[in-house]
Parts: sequence; C-alpha cells; structure tokens
Amino acid sequence: MSNSNKTQTHQSSTNQQWGGRFSEATDAFVAAFTASIHFDHRLYRQDINGSIAHAKMLTKVGILTETESDAIISGLQEIADEIASGKIEWSIALEDIHMNIEARLTDKIGIAGKKLHTGRSRNDQVATDIRLYLRDQINDILFAITRVQQALVELAAQEANTIMPGFTHLQTAQPVTFGHHLMAWYEMLERDYSRLEDCQRRMNQCPLGAAALAGTTYPIDRHYTAQALNFDQPTGNSLDSVSDRDFAIEFTAAASIIMMHLSRMSEELIIWTSAQFNFIDLPDRFCTGSSIMPQKKNPDVPELIRGKTGRVYGHLNALLTLMKAQPLAYNKDNQEDKEPLFDTVDTLLGCLRAYGDMIPAIRANNDIMYEAARKGFATATDLADYLVKKGVAFRDAHEIVGQSVAYALKKQQDLSELSLEELQQFSTVITNDVYDVLTLEGSVSARNHFGGTAPSQVIEATQRAEKSLTKRLAPLSNN
Repeated sequence: MSNSNKTQTHQSSTNQQWGGRFSEATDAFVAAFTASIHFDHRLYRQDINGSIAHAKMLTKVGILTETESDAIISGLQEIADEIASGKIEWSIALEDIHMNIEARLTDKIGIAGKKLHTGRSRNDQVATDIRLYLRDQINDILFAITRVQQALVELAAQEANTIMPGFTHLQTAQPVTFGHHLMAWYEMLERDYSRLEDCQRRMNQCPLGAAALAGTTYPIDRHYTAQALNFDQPTGNSLDSVSDRDFAIEFTAAASIIMMHLSRMSEELIIWTSAQFNFIDLPDRFCTGSSIMPQKKNPDVPELIRGKTGRVYGHLNALLTLMKAQPLAYNKDNQEDKEPLFDTVDTLLGCLRAYGDMIPAIRANNDIMYEAARKGFATATDLADYLVKKGVAFRDAHEIVGQSVAYALKKQQDLSELSLEELQQFSTVITNDVYDVLTLEGSVSARNHFGGTAPSQVIEATQRAEKSLTKRLAPLSNN
C-alpha cells in the first residue's frame, strides 16, 4: 500500500459545522468518499446568490440585524470574487460547496457568518442551488439551439431549389429539396426548444425555507425569498421540496431527445459525406484523417456527437434509477444527481456549439444530389397521381406504375426516359403532358402546399422561421 493510501485510511478531523453530536472523527476515506466539493463547487454563484437572498429575508423578518446582514452580504460577495479568481482552496473535510462557503464567511466576518444558516438546511439549500443553476444553463442551451436553427434556415434558403432524393427505409422514395430536408431538422429543434422552455417554467419554484424536511419554526417569508431569486413562487410542500429531482430528470429527458435529434442529423451527414453518396462536403476542420490510410477524411465531429448521445441517455437512466426507490424526504443518494446533470449540460452545449459552427460550412454537391434523385424511380408516385387525376382508380394506377417500373428496369432507364408509346402500352390515358410530372423539377414543384417540398414553400418556411427567430432574439439584443 502506498503512503498516500495509508494516509487515506487515517481518521480526519471532525467537521465543525455539524460534528457536535459525534464522539470520534470521520474516517479520512469516508470523508473523501462522501464529499462532493470536487464537483459541486461549480454551484458557487448560485449558492452565494441564494445565501444573499436568505440573509435579506432574515433581516426583513428581524432575525438578523442590518449590520449583520450587511457584513454577510459583503463577505459573500468578496468570497464570490475569491472563487472566480481561483484564490479559494476547497476543503474535503467541509464536504461541499455550502459548508466551504459558510466556513470561509465565518473566517472573514466572525460570528455573524454562523447566523446565516438560521432557518434553512443544506437540503433546501442544494435543491435551490440546482434549480438556479439549471435555470441559467437552460438559457444558454436555448440560445445554442437558436444559433443552430439560424444556420439551418440560412442554408435552407440557399438550397431551396437543390433537388435530392428523399428516402424511406433508406431507399429512394420521392424527390425533395435539400432546403426542405434542412427545415425538417429545424422543426426537430423547434420542438426541443419548446420542451426546454416548458421544463424551465415548471422548475421555477423556490425550495428555500423548506429546511431539512418539515419547514422551520422561525418566522420566515418564503415568498420574499422566491421573488428575490426570480422564482415564480415557493414550492408547496416541504417534504417534496427537498427530495424532488423531477426537474433534473425532465431536463435530462429533454436533453436526451435533443441528442437523439443531433444523432439523426449526424447519421445523415456521415452517410452524405461517404464516397458512395458524396452529397455534401464538410470542411477539413470538422474532420480527421487516418493514421494508416492517407486518402481518408473522416467525419469525426458528427460521429462523436452520435456517440455522445449514448452518454446522455445513460445519465437519464442514472437519474431515474437514483430516484426510483427513495423514501421521502432527502437521502444522501441525491448527492449522485449532480455529476450526470453537469455532464449532460456540458455535453449538450458542446454538441450544439459544434453544430452551430458546422452547419454554415456545409457545401452541397448539387449535381450529384440531382443525379441520385434520378435513380430509383423517385417520380413513380407522381405518375400514379397523374393517372388518378385522369380518372384511374388509385389501386389500378398503382398497378400500372408498378408494371411501368418493371419495364423501365429491364431497359435500365428512368420513367422519364421512356417514350410516350412505351408508357401508353400500360395505360391509354397517358398523354404527352405526363412528362411535366415525371421530371424532378415538376415533382417537387407540384407539392406546393403548406409544409410541402416545393421550392416556393421552402422559401416561405424559411421566412416564417426567420421571423420567429428574430422575435425570439429581440429581448437578448435589447439587453
């Protein structure tokens, strides 16, 4: 056993914040094992803001004097500056961010620092901190989603007339435009944005004042504290307040759906950059090479995002499992909520940033997309629709087109390359105007309705999206 490991088996000093009841010091390994300061220190701003609001409330109800409150608030603000500049050394013996800050405050201002914890517990304190943290992070994520959507809209407008094959079962189905495909990605992210807004609204209730689990005997004003921290209202039940982690699970579920969407987008980018498709080019800065095959250009950024999706799914499962058998109220299990939550935030923001940078750099190989759309009889459905409009029953039209496709396959030609006489052997209602619908341009232009792939509809969709995004960003530009 190394000397460092031997040291870890020795006992640590008693935590002076709660050690009065204990007759022996906590084992050093146990102290390190149960400490959370190595990851929850990122909550320091939220913890300090919550403490300042709590101090102001205690002063309002007469528990703290103005002098004590001023000293506490000034001390907390100084500690925030110390932490931001890296001057604070975190103590494992003090376990978490809450006790580290409180101990530093007491060192700075004396006994007034010990009064700050009146009327609260670490249980309601951490529940408040996490909500404050996640509320702020959701704002950053919403902005990151908007940035990706802006890039998609701009590229879609440029590629509104670019024809490509649309797929079902990864088989050529019908021609669409590249702009229409990009706007499908936009719609995915629009739902993601809405889900996060809803999640943020639901979490915006303040647990502070619930104390350990039953509330407090002090005459606190929870509505005052909630308002000071920009919450909509206090939480309604003290037991639920300290033990609820639904908001973290809901956020991670929403994040998982976002990652699923990014993964689907990544899969298509990976396919499209392959030599077999070659629909698009990604700049070198988003790709890497092979250590052995000099010709390779690997789409590593989309691949890594696709891989990180499983990481976020794992965090969702971890949080669900963490909470599934917990009795009310708070349990130490809940210390395990932060690392998966923090990593979900970091992973999601990183992936969205990558997409925000990558989308504007995509270059479409228009001619290759067009030629691909000519393969696989992408306009077969258009021929069936043409026959129906000529009075043929749809099931009969389906059979006629199937026979026409079989004939064209034998000749190794597209339907549009068959002569009128060849097409008329399958149905006499076919006339020369059939070629208007058998062309790729005619096919996409014919789908000229709201939500359709017609270039004019794609342009209208991008214009609607631009208005929505401009309205969304207006409050940010005014700040």
